[in-house]
Amino acid sequence: MRVHVVSDVHGAADALARAGEGADALVVLGDLIDFIDYADPAGGIVGRVLGPAVSARFALLRRSGARGELLAYAREAWAAVPDAEAVIDEALREQYDRLFAAMTTPTWAIPGNVDVARLWPGYRRPGLCQPDGQVVEIGGLRFGFAGGAPLPPGRRPGSVPSAWTPDLRPQAEYDAAVRALVDVDVLCSHVPPAVAELAYDVVTRRPETSSVALREVVARDRPRAALFGHVHQPLAARVRVDRTECVNVGYFRRTGAPYVLRW
Repeated sequence: MRVHVVSDVHGAADALARAGEGADALVVLGDLIDFIDYADPAGGIVGRVLGPAVSARFALLRRSGARGELLAYAREAWAAVPDAEAVIDEALREQYDRLFAAMTTPTWAIPGNVDVARLWPGYRRPGLCQPDGQVVEIGGLRFGFAGGAPLPPGRRPGSVPSAWTPDLRPQAEYDAAVRALVDVDVLCSHVPPAVAELAYDVVTRRPETSSVALREVVARDRPRAALFGHVHQPLAARVRVDRTECVNVGYFRRTGAPYVLRW
């Protein structure tokens, strides 16, 4: 059995259409949407709607970790757009139309933290499974899927405007969904288990979001593999925890290359 796994697609529909070539199945671990294009300020939803200067400022504030300043700047920028909610909703659907159409079958796909999960049910079709929060059998192995990302206790997503509501879940809710994935052979998530080397991004120079609950499931079930993305430039792309190979499958928008899982 050969399964190709990708994460952090961020709008790369053409590469996604090729990702399943030569595979028995494709697994997509989220972040389909290109909201802020860090490589091209004129790209992404923010760059196209608000302009490259605003997009570049968004990216700078995101990298610096100045969350309060970022939210204030975002509110001001979007307030200048007539009917911003409708504009964002249209831009999201335009990207999802292309990205879901690019997925070959069979595909198992879960949302990442920048995805808008409320729109996903509209893209269900035969051969395209959305198994978030489920354990499914693929080629005789049990795959457990945990989409989105946990929020620290007491923090709200703070998206601006609300049409873009990223898939950030209260930590207790996220942890309960992860722990309900039992007896898995392959654990699939968007964010990494809470292992320092896997969570640390060498470009942003800080730990990105990770999950203690995912780390606990790795210790409890000792799956063959734990696969994830989210951290674009990790300190370590692969760490073995007991018998489990924990692997960041790569920043697909940049590499265009899927991670290959064989058994």
